[in-house]
Amino acid sequence: MDTTPEVERLLFDAYRRMASWEKVRRVSESTRACQELALAGMRERHPGASERELELRLAALRLDCETMIRVYGWDPAQTGH
Repeated sequence: MDTTPEVERLLFDAYRRMASWEKVRRVSESTRACQELALAGMRERHPGASERELELRLAALRLDCETMIRVYGWDPAQTGH
């Protein structure tokens, strides 16, 4: 909403010209950056949490409760996200 149609058009044109491997790299970098931001927020909210707990909390953002319990044996409903 903060990008003008002209700039948006230029951006999409640049993405169209980009090689597939570069698009994948950019998505991967963006995903990694989002995960790091989420982990930073979790570290702030849960300063005593172990790295394992932080990883579980990160997974709980993407997976449903049933899957978390089945795969990790961890119930986010009991511990919170």
